[in-house]
Order: sequence, then C-alpha cells, then structure tokens
Amino acid sequence: MTQPDSIISLREVVVNAYQINTRQRQVPGSISVLSAEEIVTADGNNFAGTLHTLPGIYMHSGNYSTSRIVIRGVGSRTPYNTNRIKAYLNDIPITSSDGISTPEDIELTGIGRMEVIKGPASALYGSGLGGNINIYTPEAESNKVETLLQYGSFQTMKTAAAGSYHRENLHIGGNLSHLQSDGFRENNRYRRTVLLSSGKWQHQAYSLEYTLMWIDLFAQLPSSVGKTLYESDPHAAAVNWKAVEGYKKYQRAIAGVTLTNRISEKWNNRLTLFGRWADSYERRPFNNLDDGTSGGGIRNRLTYHASNWDALIGFEWVNDTYRWQMDLKDELINRNKETRNHSNLFGMVYWQPAPTWNISLGGALNKVYYRLIDQFSEDGDQSGKRDFPAIFSPRFGVNYAPSRSLAFYASVGHGFSLPSPEETLLPEGDINRELRPEQGVQYEAGVRLNLFDDATQLEATVYRINLTDLLVTKRLAEDIFTGINAGRTRHTGIELMLKQGIFRFRDFPGRLYINVNYTWSRNRFIDFNDNGEIYNKNELPGIPSHIAQAAIQWQPSPQFRLDVQCQYVGEQYMNDANSLKNDDYLLVGLRTSYHFPVPKAGTFELFAGTNNITNTRYSPMITVNAVAFGNAEPRYYYPGMPRHYYAGIKWAF
Repeated sequence: MTQPDSIISLREVVVNAYQINTRQRQVPGSISVLSAEEIVTADGNNFAGTLHTLPGIYMHSGNYSTSRIVIRGVGSRTPYNTNRIKAYLNDIPITSSDGISTPEDIELTGIGRMEVIKGPASALYGSGLGGNINIYTPEAESNKVETLLQYGSFQTMKTAAAGSYHRENLHIGGNLSHLQSDGFRENNRYRRTVLLSSGKWQHQAYSLEYTLMWIDLFAQLPSSVGKTLYESDPHAAAVNWKAVEGYKKYQRAIAGVTLTNRISEKWNNRLTLFGRWADSYERRPFNNLDDGTSGGGIRNRLTYHASNWDALIGFEWVNDTYRWQMDLKDELINRNKETRNHSNLFGMVYWQPAPTWNISLGGALNKVYYRLIDQFSEDGDQSGKRDFPAIFSPRFGVNYAPSRSLAFYASVGHGFSLPSPEETLLPEGDINRELRPEQGVQYEAGVRLNLFDDATQLEATVYRINLTDLLVTKRLAEDIFTGINAGRTRHTGIELMLKQGIFRFRDFPGRLYINVNYTWSRNRFIDFNDNGEIYNKNELPGIPSHIAQAAIQWQPSPQFRLDVQCQYVGEQYMNDANSLKNDDYLLVGLRTSYHFPVPKAGTFELFAGTNNITNTRYSPMITVNAVAFGNAEPRYYYPGMPRHYYAGIKWAF
C-alpha cells in the first residue's frame, strides 16, 4: 500500500507588482499570479490559454497575430488590439507610446512569472484603466541548457533554445525561439522569432541588471468574416484581404539597464534606463501603413523600510517619436510624425499597525503631451498638439489576516486611459481637441483562504467599476476611424479561484492537482447616446457574462504526466443595440508527457496533445459593431481553430 506525503501543500507566493515584495496573502488588493509551470499550458503557442487560467480576464484571439485583452470588461471596444492595459517586462514599460500592449508577442517559454493587477486600482503604473500585466524573466539559479522541438497541425513548428549561467554573484539567462505556421485559414501564414535575455550581477551594496528583447514577426491577415462564410466555410479569409494578400510585419527591440542601490539598512533605490525601437509595415485592402517608433525613458523607485511601515516614491518618464505614412496604389496620401511625452510621479505608503493588518495609501500624478507634425503638404497642414490636463489617481487598500489561513482585503482606486492617436484624429485628419481621457473608479473586496495545511487555496472577489467619458472607437468607413466620448458604464462582477491539491503519493496514483476559476460579470451602459440612439441599460458588447476554466494535472508516476484543460465562454453581445449574440462554446484540450533521464546526457521529455478535442465551431474574437460596406455582410466573426494536434521533445542538461 502506498503512503501519501505528510503535507499536501501548494507553494506560498511572493509578489512585487505593488512595488513592495510581500506574500500574496498580505497584499491589500486583488492580484493574480502565474508561475513558469502554469504559464506554458497545452502547446505553449497561445497566450490566451495562459491568461484564461486567471479569473476576470478574457482575451479575444482571432489568430496568433490578432487579439484583444479585456480585463473586468474594460477594453472590449478596441477594434484589433489591446489599449486599456499597461504591460511591463522586468519593470520596463513595453506598452507602445500609442497605448497598444502586445504581451502575447513574448514567447511563453521565456517567462518566469506573470502578475496581473485587474482594473483601475494600481496608481503606481500610470495609464492602465483595465489593469497591468507585469512579466518577469526567470532567474538563473544554475548552469543549464534546454532545447525544444515541436510540430503540429497546419504545418505549425516551434523551436526554442534556452540557457542560464550562474557563478558566484553573476546570473545570466536567455531564450531564443522561432514559431511558424501555415494557419488553418486562407492567407494565414505566420512567422515569429523572439530573443529574450536578462542577467544580474549582485554585490553586497548594489546590483546591476539588464534586459534585452528583440522580436521579428511576419503575419498574414485573414481578417474577420460575415455570418455566411463563418457558418459555411470558416477556413476562408475575408475576400478583400485575400485579394491583396494582406499582412503585417514588424521588428521590435527593447533594452534596459537597472541599478539597485542599498543605501542603508532602511533605504533602497532602483533606477532603470531603457530604450525602445519598432519598425512596422501593414499591407491592407484600403491602403498601406508604414510606421515606426523610437524612444526611451527612465523609471526610478526609492523605498524605505521600517519595523511596521514601508514607503516608496518614484517617477517614470517616457518619450517616444512615432512616425507613420500611408499610401494607396503606390501614391502617398499622408506622412506624419508625433512626439509623445508621458510623465508619472507616484508614491505609496504601507502601514502595519499590527501583524494582522496591512493598510496602503498612495497615488500617482500623470501628465501626457502629444505633438503632431504634418509632413504631407498636399492636403493642408494639420499639425497640432494635445496637452492633456494632469490627472491624479489615488488608491487606498486594506488587508486583514487574522491567521495564516484567512485574509480579507478591500480597495478603491482610480485609473484612466488616454485617447490613442487614431481616436484623436477626426475623419478629415484634424485633431479632436474636445476628446477627453476615459476615467474610472474601482471598488473591490475579497477573501483569501489557505486551508488543510495549504492544500487548498481559495479566493473570492467582488468588484464594481464606474467609468466616465467612455471612449468609443467608431468606424466611419473601411479605413476611417475616430473616437468619441460616449457617456458612462458600470462593470460589476464576481471572481472565484480555487487551487486544490487532491492527493500526493510517492507511488501510484501519484499526484493530482486542479486549478479552477469562474467569472460572472455584468457590464452595462448607464448613459450612452450614439448619434441619437439611446443604449442606456444595454449590455456592453464583446464581454461574456460567464467564463469558467478548469485545469487538471495528474502525475501518476514521476515520469508520466497528464494535463486536461477545459474552458467555457458564455454568450456575448456583438453590438451596442444588443440585437446580435455570439454563441457560447466549450473547449477541451489534453496533453501528455513522459520524462526520462539519460546518464551523462541530461533529461528528455516526450509530449503530445490535442486542442479542441470536440472540434467545436466557435468564434474566439468578434468585431464589435461591425459595419457593412456595399452589399457585403458585416464581418463580425473570427473563426476559431478546429481540432489540432501537436507533439515534440524537450532536452535539458
């Protein structure tokens, strides 16, 4: 008879997304954390599958290169990207100067930890009305080399090589990966190469760190389709995008250096200098876009630690120059250059009046300035500037933990999102000086439980977000967008998360763990007048009211492991009038792996899996308020990937 280990415990998590390293159960607010093992799920190619293991988050994913992240219902109306969150890599802002975040570009195998702050509750990170995604590279704790070779359906192939070097005070690690696929739709080829490296040199009084990321991407764009094609031929691309073989390609680079000084036993300073560069081109049916960004900035954080309180003060300054031009049939139709300055002064105090209490109070003062230079004189000079008023975002949070197994928390915080340059421009090309930043206040309360010697981790959160000056991107023509302030919305929800260790035996049946989360939300217009159409009390489109995710991990022996992933996404409206719905769907995936050591040659892992086992037809991304042009149907649907298989081998030495 096999005997279980004496303790079936889950690892206690230490986080630093609130700028002070502390145990997750003591954080005065909601925060979700994923370890490296939890990040790489299924085939490891889909960032959405990783984010969906966290409650309160839904990622529209049309394909590897077209996605939109929605956190607590914020950000659902952005047409083809994410612009209501702020993303960081090792404390370096990777959100572009126009507010676009693409954390999904980072290869999942190169991520050591991910922390997500949800909603307008983080005064420490500037404009991120939907929240923040903080990504950290793994720390090099030993000398090792790892390689990966994977192949799957639709000629999908991934290769990766990673290594780390550790000697005394020096830690260096890196990951180089390449992913390519023909895709399951027409005009859907994809190719991405990512280099991600970081290192640290540690001294008793100071440390020096570096981060380097380089991305080279080419992706054809099948775009969205109408209902007829979605139901009859989901493999088809949109006719106009197929005709021109539309695609986008870009190269991006981010580099940063961080100096951390231990000034005294109580004072520490962390200074980060970083630079960013991007060059992009997109071929489209209506015109072609050639754009790029160059710039950089500085982020500094000074912290003070005492016996029963901590404090920090810091600032972040980012300056980018964004240039873009468009042409149609090889004829230039505009050329522009825009300089963007974003300054953020932030501070926070944490007070522990007793060991069971942690109270935080802080805020941030943000100032943003745009200057547009029109370099195309044929249509008149449309140069101008936008100097937005300074915005103050306060935050208050409290955590009460009467025991190691129980904690209560509550917080209230303010956040904002600025109009993107595309939203700021009027159809004639002029700057809309009346457009105001979108602002919101979030109220949340929750409870954390660690039961049965930490075998059970349970968290429940309720929240409400009140948004004002809602920014709505309106599509006036196939190639013309503009933004308007359209009123107020209210986002209410309940989030549940359970991590459970079922059993852990030394021999068969081995170990069994589950990770389950559920989100219920109601997201409504409170005051929304769109050119005379009143949508008060309607549901916001593009947000499922019910989302559930379950991951089961069973390891019957030290060598063999079985992972099962299940995701349910409820119905969601597709337009403001609430007259059309996208159907709910259930996806099931399975992955098996077998580890075996080879003397003097390292450890090998053979793995294989299937995604969408039931071959469900579904649309994981929709175009909100799609517009019909001519006699064509409105193109609401991005068809989801059908059943597909993958297999591969890993080697570690």
